[in-house]
Amino acid sequence: MTRAQLDKRPGDVAAMFDGLAGRYDLLNDILSAGQDRYWRRVVARAVAAGPGERVLDLAAGTGTSSVSFTSAGALCIACDFSLGMLRAGKLRAPDKNNSVTFVAGDALALPFADAQFDAVTISFGLRNTADPGQALAEMLRVTRPGGRLVVCEFSHLAAPALDRVYHRALHAGGPAIARVLAQDPGAYAYLAETIAAWPDQRALARMIGLAGWTGVAWRNLSLGIVAVHRARRPAPASESPQEV
Repeated sequence: MTRAQLDKRPGDVAAMFDGLAGRYDLLNDILSAGQDRYWRRVVARAVAAGPGERVLDLAAGTGTSSVSFTSAGALCIACDFSLGMLRAGKLRAPDKNNSVTFVAGDALALPFADAQFDAVTISFGLRNTADPGQALAEMLRVTRPGGRLVVCEFSHLAAPALDRVYHRALHAGGPAIARVLAQDPGAYAYLAETIAAWPDQRALARMIGLAGWTGVAWRNLSLGIVAVHRARRPAPASESPQEV
């Protein structure tokens, strides 16, 4: 599966990520020129998990981001539908505080009861779901009233011409680098196409609102290459999406 216009069948996408699991974090670090570390720090601050809180980290992959949510005493469930990614995460240095639990699950049908989490977050995974609206609705279901949502996803630069140049470079450069370091560079061609086809910041804010979240706001990172969207359940109905 290497073309973004193909149906995002969960089994196919999971298998693709299974094949990348061993070097996924290394490739992300190289392809983002180290910016992925900065993005994770921003997400951790936005989630702002406090002592005793429960955080659901969706599309958690190897759990690299999950540990950052537990520094203040929160508990985190790292959930992903790629068993290869979860296995790679569990083989890493052990979690001495047992603050991260790895759970296999599909974002479209989460294996959790209603209102279980104080915060739900997903980084670079929403665009890979077959139905992002359904995934956002599922996140709402498992979040307690007043709980928080943080979505970190690739987005679009403000200048359309510059955005087109960036996406052409991503489409050409990502697979070329991955061809040297990974066994399946076609997977990065797929990922580049999903990034280019993904809606911009304002459109994603509307999508989040339509799923039932309120108080939607976003922050651009790296000139808009990435955007972090935040929302709550519930929030005053009068609030509308705004850039912060």
